[in-house]
Amino acid sequence: QVLLLESGGGSVQAGGSLKLACAASGRSFSTYVMGWFRQAPGKEREFVAAIGRTGGSIYLADSVKGRFTMSRDDAKNTVFLQMNSLKAEDTAVYYCAAGSGVYYFTKGLADYWGQGTQVTVSS
Repeated sequence: QVLLLESGGGSVQAGGSLKLACAASGRSFSTYVMGWFRQAPGKEREFVAAIGRTGGSIYLADSVKGRFTMSRDDAKNTVFLQMNSLKAEDTAVYYCAAGSGVYYFTKGLADYWGQGTQVTVSS
């Protein structure tokens, strides 16, 4: 069992930055591929980013490449999503996820989900 708790959401103007954090409970944290998803009002949840078990591989959706990056600190059971150059279209609830692999994330599948944190970008 893995419990995920996101933090760091908030309101920011377009062009600004936010850093989301996801703290995980459970001793098997390092065995999971971790990811971030988002869901905007009226839209389906979409994959945003994922990081491999060792942190050496990072996968980003085309819509956020060059602006977002992801990192993990296994000693603290925490992953981060650094979001720069934010746009109004980045407004969504952001969810942290733990799963088996990036392939499953791209299909919207994960083993565990957090409750989400709201990010609002005003233009």
